[in-house]
Amino acid sequence: MKHTYAISGLTCGGCAAKVKGLLSGVDGVTDVVIDLGKGEAEVGMSRHVGTRVLKEALAGYPKYQLSEVAAPVVVEEGEAASWLVTYKPILLLFGYITTVALIGGSWNAGVFMRIFMSGFFLSFSFFKLLNLSAFAESYAMYDIVARRWAAWGYIYAFVELGLGVAFAINMFPFYTNLITLVVMSVSIVGVLQSVLNKKKIRCACLGAVFNLPMSTVTIIEDALMIGMSAVALVM
Repeated sequence: MKHTYAISGLTCGGCAAKVKGLLSGVDGVTDVVIDLGKGEAEVGMSRHVGTRVLKEALAGYPKYQLSEVAAPVVVEEGEAASWLVTYKPILLLFGYITTVALIGGSWNAGVFMRIFMSGFFLSFSFFKLLNLSAFAESYAMYDIVARRWAAWGYIYAFVELGLGVAFAINMFPFYTNLITLVVMSVSIVGVLQSVLNKKKIRCACLGAVFNLPMSTVTIIEDALMIGMSAVALVM
């Protein structure tokens, strides 16, 4: 995978060479390409390397500041994958959750939605918790709350986990649906902004496990949860 970052303080070829050397020394970084004109660094990685780690590599030279103004762009080697291949993980996950909800819900709309939402939040929180710090960094790239308060990315994964458990045991259904409606409504704002502005960034919905690009699929995910929670509140 390759991520692109903005680098300030690059004034000459010597600066570019210095930054390239520093970033190349980070464990997990496979190659670094500096674009002096744009003030950007394209960093190839064998695994996810946090932005904080990259910043620490430049800490000895305050002149050079790495930032996420240019959002990480996920670039896969080889030919561009088709839409179906790209979103295969999330499509399979939705298929499993829907099947379980249909079986468990016995075609009762209310029970179906509760099981579906439980499966959704439990599954999605699981992938986020596999690498919580990487999720938080990716989430902060587009979420309106996480951009201002970095801790929200860490808290959000546990909020999803709590909602999944609450739906599973049908605990305080009114408040559980109300919290879901509020949390997902706030979450979808950043998603809409990113998609409408055509930002090519990683979707953090499945944490850092899969390289899923932000798209209308992400909007549908959040909108589905908003719609279900709203219907459940009315019911």
